[in-house]
Amino acid sequence: MPRIALATYDPGDRPSRDADLPVLLGALREAGADAEARYWDDPDADWAGYDLVLIRSTWDYTWRAEEFTAWVERVGALTRIANPAPVVRWNSDKRYLGELAAAGVPTVPTRYIAPGEPARLPDGHDYVVKPTSGAGARYAARYTPAEHDTAVRQLARMHAEGFTAMVQPYLRGIDTTGERALQFFAGSLLHASRKGAVLTPGTPYDADKVPHPSLAPWQPTDAELALAEAALAAVPGAESGLLYARVDLADGDDGTPRVMELELIEPNLFLGLHPDSVPRVARAVIAAAGDRS
Repeated sequence: MPRIALATYDPGDRPSRDADLPVLLGALREAGADAEARYWDDPDADWAGYDLVLIRSTWDYTWRAEEFTAWVERVGALTRIANPAPVVRWNSDKRYLGELAAAGVPTVPTRYIAPGEPARLPDGHDYVVKPTSGAGARYAARYTPAEHDTAVRQLARMHAEGFTAMVQPYLRGIDTTGERALQFFAGSLLHASRKGAVLTPGTPYDADKVPHPSLAPWQPTDAELALAEAALAAVPGAESGLLYARVDLADGDDGTPRVMELELIEPNLFLGLHPDSVPRVARAVIAAAGDRS
């Protein structure tokens, strides 16, 4: 009976936002695993006592990125952790988009503005400003050129808190075709979903946002699947195996898909939307727990 820890976050006095967690715990236990949820920052957790630590919903990590990646590396030295520590560290900073682009993977064009650098912002099209370390559209906003001063204030706030900013053109296709999320498990496509636009005009960057509006099942096109597979093949260390991955895509102005993000750390699996995927995920996790190589 493999011992498996599902690493999550401490929600405090609020209910957990991870709807996948109880579903996956139940499926793993039904399949014969000794599975439990543990807060990733629990000082009393004996991580070495598990056959696998599965990073599931450590959704507060972006506020504490260095602490989190140090924890991943520490746990990875004690037992198997998925995804592997080098992949987690690489994926925790969205400057990886520049590496994917350099490798020939079509991505959303991205420029980075670190603290202390001048706030050069587009003046000919709508654009998005967000941090290189973030989740759930935190500190993300959509601007028109006329909103330059507001965007500069956002940059100043982010820089004061130590964040490097990303500046990207707003892909207008999102307003009509949405964003597509292709979910992979154990090396093959698990399922896909589509959601509506998250960043609506005029929404303040520090406002709470609905991260997955109008979510619905999606059948990916051949072009979307090929792009997602190319992006995952370009991940450093991917040859050692990714247990799970989510590739978020949107259409460029030419109508072809581009990579918006790779979620290789703690992606929402949307199991409630895809209940047929639950047994397959449970089998893959248990198989990974049995492979301590």
